[in-house]
Amino acid sequence: MLTINHLRKSYGPLVAVDDVSFSVERGQLVGLLGPNGAGKTTTVSMVAGLVTPDTGDVLVGGAALRGDTDPKKRQIGLVPQDLALYDELSARANLRFFGALYDLSGAALDKAIAAALELVGLADRERDLVKTFSGGMKRRLNLAAGLLHDPDILLLDEPTVGVDPQSRNAIFDNLEELKRRGKALLYTTHYMEEVERLADRIVVIDHGGVIADDTLSGLLNGDGSRSALEAETRPRTLEAVFLTLTGRSLRD
Repeated sequence: MLTINHLRKSYGPLVAVDDVSFSVERGQLVGLLGPNGAGKTTTVSMVAGLVTPDTGDVLVGGAALRGDTDPKKRQIGLVPQDLALYDELSARANLRFFGALYDLSGAALDKAIAAALELVGLADRERDLVKTFSGGMKRRLNLAAGLLHDPDILLLDEPTVGVDPQSRNAIFDNLEELKRRGKALLYTTHYMEEVERLADRIVVIDHGGVIADDTLSGLLNGDGSRSALEAETRPRTLEAVFLTLTGRSLRD
C-alpha cells in the first residue's frame, strides 16, 4: 500500500535522510525506530507530503505521490506528535473543523465523526470542551482527527507520549482494530514494548539510513545485524538489539 523508494533529504551540509527505502502492506503495522536525530520525523514528513524530498519517491498503491495537490494524499492520514487540537472547542467541534479540511460536510461528516469517536471511545464526551480532557483523551481525539477521511494509510508519530497505561492500551486496541480493517500503519516511537506488541515489521534508521528491516523474531535472533559478531551474540530484547545497532552514546 505504501512504498518508500530511495528518499533523500538534506538541509545544507546536513543529510537528514539518506537513501531510505521500505514498504508497508495493507493490514500491517511497521514500527519505525531510531535515536533522536536519526531521520524518523523527516521521513514521516516526506511521506505525509509536508516536506519535499531531494530525490526518491513515495508510492501509494503503486503510484508515485506528486506534489501537495495530488489526490492520492487523501489516502494518507497523519497523527502528529504535537496535539493538533483546540482546547476551547468541544471534541465534536474540533472534528467538524478537521473534517471540513477534507471537504467533508453534512451527513457524511456527521457519520465520519460518529464512527471516529466510537472507535476511540469518546462518543459520550463529544460535546465536552477539549480543555476538560485528560492527556490520554486528547491523544485519542488526535487519533480520531486523523481518521475522519477514512485513509488507507495512517502515519503515527509517537501517538502515546505522556499518556497513562490505560489510555495507551486503549490506543493499542484502536490500532489493532485498524489493522483488522486493512489499514497500513507506519508508527514511530521510542517505547520498545509498543513495537514488540504492535509491529509486524520493524525498521531501524540511524544517521539518515536504514540499518535494519525485519520482523521482531528476525531481529531478536540476530538477523539484520551489522556484523556476524553481533549476530553471534544474539541479544534477546528489542532494546538490546536497538542499542547494538545504534550504539549507547547519548543523542541530544
